[in-house]
Amino acid sequence: MPHELLQRNREWAASQDPSFFEALTEGQSPRFLWISCSDSRVPANEIVECHPGDLFVHRNIANRIDHDDLNGLSVLEYAVEVLQVPHIVVCGHYQCGGIKAAMEHTDHGLIDNWLRPIKRCYHQHHDELDRITDDHKRWDRLCELNVIDQVEGIASTTVVQKAWQRGHEVTIHGWIYQLANGEIHDLGVEVDSPDQVPPIYRISASSSALGDA
Repeated sequence: MPHELLQRNREWAASQDPSFFEALTEGQSPRFLWISCSDSRVPANEIVECHPGDLFVHRNIANRIDHDDLNGLSVLEYAVEVLQVPHIVVCGHYQCGGIKAAMEHTDHGLIDNWLRPIKRCYHQHHDELDRITDDHKRWDRLCELNVIDQVEGIASTTVVQKAWQRGHEVTIHGWIYQLANGEIHDLGVEVDSPDQVPPIYRISASSSALGDA
């Protein structure tokens, strides 16, 4: 019941040193923007043993940051421009329900619009995915490809590219969490400069706004 959560909160607050909360009121300076799934089995701070103030967290279904998602882009901009985080971690997880739903041909309602970019990701990699005969392994592989897609997409945003132009060093990492054993795996995809972004997505430091063109 909800009142149980309030009771747990009081017990947790009472167990902390008062100086802990005093430090939190002075502001935040996290080193990581952590983008992950809303899945209740993947608690951001807990799986990497971080304390409040260590991670700036954005969670949604299937850990997406899309170029028409004002919520996600606003989080990204605040993390990069205001908090000056040096690291952005996209941490997906295996057995993601959002990824599975995107692979199906069922009408799931409103969420189908959110999942459409994942379907596009599947289509882009369908040669590889369709060769995987095991449904579970195909599902897991799309979970990985979705993370990689997010790393590449975040690197192509104007937010990150303008940060690089200002000399702000920010690196985007792609990781994935294994529910079966609690371990996080580095997918080996990392972007830390515009040279790693496809040329069509790069913006010039001297380019003007579209309205001034």
